[in-house]
Amino acid sequence: MAKLFGFSIDEKEPLAPTAVSPVPPNKEDQSDHYLTSGFFGSYVDLEGIYRTEFDLIKRYREMALHPEVDSAIEDIVNEAIVSDTNDAPVTIDLDNLNASDGIKKKLREEFKQIIDLLDFDSKAHEIYRNWYIDGRLYYHKVIDVKRPHEGIQELRYIDSMKMRFVRQKKRNKNEQNRLANSQQDNPMEYEFPEIEEYFEYNPKAVWPSGNPSAAGMGNKGIRMTRDSVAYCTSGLVDRNKGSTLSYLHKAIKAVNQLRMIEDSLVIYRLSRAPERRIFYIDVGNLPKVKAEQYLRDVMNRYRNKLVYDAGTGEIRDDKKYMSMLEDFWLPRREGGRGTEITTLPGGQNLGEITDIKYFQDKLYRSLNVPVTRAPSNESGFNLGRSSEILRDEVKFSKFVGRLRKRFSNLFNDMLRTQLLLKNIVTPEDWELMSEHIQYDFLYDNHFAELKESELFNERLTMVAAAEPYVGKYFSQDYVRRKVLRQTDEEIVEQDDIIQQEIDDGIIPDPSMMVDPEAMGQQIDPNTGAPFANGGGVPMEPDLQASEKKMSKVAEMPKGGEI
Repeated sequence: MAKLFGFSIDEKEPLAPTAVSPVPPNKEDQSDHYLTSGFFGSYVDLEGIYRTEFDLIKRYREMALHPEVDSAIEDIVNEAIVSDTNDAPVTIDLDNLNASDGIKKKLREEFKQIIDLLDFDSKAHEIYRNWYIDGRLYYHKVIDVKRPHEGIQELRYIDSMKMRFVRQKKRNKNEQNRLANSQQDNPMEYEFPEIEEYFEYNPKAVWPSGNPSAAGMGNKGIRMTRDSVAYCTSGLVDRNKGSTLSYLHKAIKAVNQLRMIEDSLVIYRLSRAPERRIFYIDVGNLPKVKAEQYLRDVMNRYRNKLVYDAGTGEIRDDKKYMSMLEDFWLPRREGGRGTEITTLPGGQNLGEITDIKYFQDKLYRSLNVPVTRAPSNESGFNLGRSSEILRDEVKFSKFVGRLRKRFSNLFNDMLRTQLLLKNIVTPEDWELMSEHIQYDFLYDNHFAELKESELFNERLTMVAAAEPYVGKYFSQDYVRRKVLRQTDEEIVEQDDIIQQEIDDGIIPDPSMMVDPEAMGQQIDPNTGAPFANGGGVPMEPDLQASEKKMSKVAEMPKGGEI
């Protein structure tokens, strides 16, 4: 293979030779593309959905132009990316990262630089929308090859239709031996081919027919190293064809059905809406030819076909044309009821759109958007109690959270390249750190907030109800863990904060807040101390009882003599 364009960062050391597996290496979240006849490869289309990934992405973008699909996409994007005048749409969270303050500071600085290179504050909506529709997103990481330690200089967006990710086996001289090994009965004895991964970019990858090989372009794309391209996929893969799908893929059938139903409804209403007349013309005993001529003469005599031309503003006579909205003229032989004019009524169920609403709801369900958010739905936005919150909204909130988690892989890829190029961390350190780096998106889901507040109120009510039984049937620790659902870290953290606030005098000490009057005891007005017997007269000390107690302490136990 020719030399790849771009740069490459050395990965961590491979597995030891003794660590063997009968399963070849594979990426669960990516598809396996092998070079075939065209730039994007060709598939045997048995289902009639798509032949190449080029056709697939093109169909996704056409679907996004449909009004209902566009409304659903906007709901998802607006829920995931919240634009605020003061706060950034996304920030890095390093609370779970066990690293020094200096490392955390550099991580925040590099992440801020990446956000600035993407112009994410102003273009976050468009970036996220492109990723959701196409099911993939590519950025070329431009660096100065002479000064790579300066990091990423520019992030250039790459159209998904001009880029593909390729995983193929390397060709070598041992191909025949490997073929012989494939006949082995034991899978452990089979020598798996070495897999190489790279990107292929073709700026001219536009074919009207959707067949790259028909344009004679072949595999003339520029091969780029994997590390030089930042990419993020939807995580949905067609295992049968080995191609990456978008979240819009399962809505293809629903969109087509809705379009057909709407078009058929328009045709039905245009044809059945007007009332038309039926003219029964008495032709007597005339022969067939003369009867037809007589019928045409009557039609031309009484028919008025004046048409208003909106383009020119003129009145035009179109008697020579016959349309489906005209009246009916039928001949009637002698012996009938003579010439008669009746009226054919229009459609009686023109106002029923139950089938339209059904397919609209089906489309929204296929896009994981609550049906209550459909434009045709009359139920308004409700900010009541959590009992009034629909289950669909809770599911939708979890779906958006999964999308955010998946989209964060793009930031992880860019941040990894930036840190490794600037020698801030090593590849081994990054493998350990990346698991604890989180990204906080600006949140604006009122339903989730209401749910959390309602749950917290219910827990506080349960704590108040269990208060008389603490120390009798339940421990304080049990109430905090089972009722308040506090974790070990939260318990230790809250105890430290409470003790610090007590020491600072912010809150009073609970041990000093015992009210004697509340315990049913009376207080001595002279000393301010409670009476020992609860009455109004202080008791004299019992000297005999104290002497007995002292003598009992001083007495030697039995068996103590030597």
